[in-house]
Amino acid sequence: MTDNARELVSDAEALLQPPAGTAGPLSPGVRARAAAMLLRLALDQRLDDFWHGVAPAMTRNAKHRMLCLEAYTDRGTARRWRLTWSALSGVCHHRVPELPPMPAEIQARLLEVNALLDALDGAPTATPAVVIPAPVPPTGRTTTLAATPAVPPAGDLRAGHSVPKPCPPPGRRVAPPVVGGP
Repeated sequence: MTDNARELVSDAEALLQPPAGTAGPLSPGVRARAAAMLLRLALDQRLDDFWHGVAPAMTRNAKHRMLCLEAYTDRGTARRWRLTWSALSGVCHHRVPELPPMPAEIQARLLEVNALLDALDGAPTATPAVVIPAPVPPTGRTTTLAATPAVPPAGDLRAGHSVPKPCPPPGRRVAPPVVGGP
């Protein structure tokens, strides 16, 4: 599954460092922006592959895929993933008054993407890293059917009990009842 993401990274690297004489008509800034798009696509592809193995429904959630990543990896990896993806996303959007990205900047992002792909390859695919404690039953109640009381609890409305009226907050008096009326 990761082969596609690795191919995208190697294609981005070929754009950033073309062999001598093969640069073609593209300027370094245009090649850097194209490489950034390939790197962001590699991150998206690897994240889709990861969630497909863990929870296939997560592949349909765009932003939530990165937010939930922290539960399955360490906090640093999830944070680096979001920061790198956001930085690449900002570079991918062409704005007229901005200069194109520098190839050295995208080369640094390429190294970060490689590190993130390696980190996600070693992440577990079945159990989350965050342990959620099991719910504790409320005190005074049991969880087995045989031990349930025959008489409903005192606050149960089905037993004919009324709901107590709320008290005023401390320091406030209750207004006297209105007598008469229009």
